[in-house]
Order: sequence, then structure tokens, then C-alpha cells
Amino acid sequence: MVGTAARRPLRADAQRNYDRVLAAARDAFATHGAGASLEEIARQAGVGSATLHRHFPSRASLLRAVFHDRVEALCARAEEHTLASEPGTALFSWLRDFNAYAAASRGLVASLLHDGKDADLLKEDDDCVAKITTATGQLLREAQQLGTVRLDIRTEDMLTLVSAISLATDDGTQAARLLDIALDGMRLPQRDPAPPGP
Repeated sequence: MVGTAARRPLRADAQRNYDRVLAAARDAFATHGAGASLEEIARQAGVGSATLHRHFPSRASLLRAVFHDRVEALCARAEEHTLASEPGTALFSWLRDFNAYAAASRGLVASLLHDGKDADLLKEDDDCVAKITTATGQLLREAQQLGTVRLDIRTEDMLTLVSAISLATDDGTQAARLLDIALDGMRLPQRDPAPPGP
């Protein structure tokens, strides 16, 4: 299975198993992070490992299914910030939202962004990573065009930064403080007004 949006309808019993695995995975990932045991998730769901892997061939595909709806809502916030603020403020507000989500998710965002075992992760239009990358990239380009953010910053830099903060902290307050420090380094310095002539 390559994504929740592309899933074929399941028989009733298979759908129940799918739903039980997702519910168990949500609990396990929230408690133990992205490295939670897949065998334990299967056990908590009351299914065998083969059933779990039939629905979710990789850890990344299970993570993607668990967080699909949350990422949809998170990316909708990017649009809200764009409508409510100028581009620099919109970008930094979105990064704060994303950072808070990543910090609360105990490394799950980092796992989604950097799991090299799932080669199709960045290719799916409805994929969580593609949505996050698109939202971040659009906000960044608009802020750079306005002259608010340094031109040498790339979308990948921002995603890596948020991932690193989420992995390095256990505390949402510390994650927010670290991001604010980083954001200060992204801003273009404001030019002082020219001194009045003689």
C-alpha cells in the first residue's frame, strides 16, 4: 500500500484489522516515538505481524498513514498564515507550528522526512512529506522575494532544522526557544535609513 488516499476498498474484516493497527500505532508512536516496535503494535491490535505488513509494508508507510490527517491540518495552517500575514511573518509562524508539532511527535517528523528505506516517499502527490515540503517551499519563496529571508536558505535546510530540533529536545518550550534562535539567523538584516544630507 503506498498511501492512505490511494487505498482500494477493503473487505469488512480487513478494514477492521487496518483500523485496529492504526489505532495501536497512534498510541505506540505517541508513547515511544518513531522507533516503536512493530511487533508490539501488531500485538496490541490483536493481529499478526504478517497482517500488519500486508497493510503497511514499511515503517514509513505506517507512519504516513497515522499522521496523514494531522499533516493535512498542519499544512492548512500554512495557507491561513499566508492569508493573514506578510510573507516573512507567515513563514516564521508556519515554522513555529511545524516545530511544535514535530516536538510533540517525538521524532516522528524526522523519521518521515529522512527514512531512506521508502524510496517512493517524496514521489506521491498526497504524501505527508510532499505536503510539508510544498507548504514550506512556497512560504520560503514568498519571504525571499519580499526580502525578509536570506536567499541562500533552502527548503531542505528548514525541514532539517525542525527535524533536528525535534530529535534534540524532549520539551516543547526548549524546541520553541531553539527555533527562535535559528529564525533570527534566517532574517535579512534591516538596512538603517540613510542619514540626512548636509
